[in-house]
Parts: sequence; C-alpha cells; structure tokens
Amino acid sequence: MRFKTEERYNAVVLQLKGDVMGGPDGAKLHDQLRELKESGQQNLVIDLSKVRFMNSSGLGMLIGGLATMRNAGGDLRLANATDRIQSLLMIAKLLTVFKHYESVDEAVESYNDETAAEG
Repeated sequence: MRFKTEERYNAVVLQLKGDVMGGPDGAKLHDQLRELKESGQQNLVIDLSKVRFMNSSGLGMLIGGLATMRNAGGDLRLANATDRIQSLLMIAKLLTVFKHYESVDEAVESYNDETAAEG
C-alpha cells in the first residue's frame, strides 16, 4: 500500500493505493495520522478509489485512524469506496460508523457544511 496526502480547504485528503492489509503499512499510516494530529489537522478524508483489496487488518487500520482523529477533536471520512469495499464495510457493520461519500469533493465539503452550521 502506498499513500499520498493533499490539503484541501479545511481537510487533509489521504489517497490510499494498492492493497490495504495492515502490518507495516498500518504503522506507516498511524505515524502519518499522528503527524497530522500534531500539526493541528483534525479533518481527514480517506480516498479509497485506488484501493484494489482490503482485508480485516485494513479495516482495523481505518478504525484506528477514526479513533485517532476523533480523539483529536476531528473526524475521518471515507470517499470513493468501491463496491467491494462497501460490501466489506456492510458485512463488518461499519457503514454506520464511518461517514462515506461518493467523491472526495463531497467529503471535503461535508466538513465545510458542518463548520457553517456551527457558526
């Protein structure tokens, strides 16, 4: 698994690519999230459009990331989940845990919508 980050408005987009299966990749992702949290970033969007395969350890990585961002006062949202990943989320009963969007733009905009509603 590889990933790249990009800042958009008040969110960071993390695009995952390849197979998401935990292990050393999970540690790299955890380090990246810790860096984001320490730099004051709280709103994260995970772009899943380039993920070929995800197993239960990969789901665990996402759950850990969600907990990290929520503990920092933010959130982690999913975008572009393929049918296969949506099925995995449904089987694991995680569709109600994660907010998920059809596109990265929609996910980023959801943070802006919440900020406007609070103000």
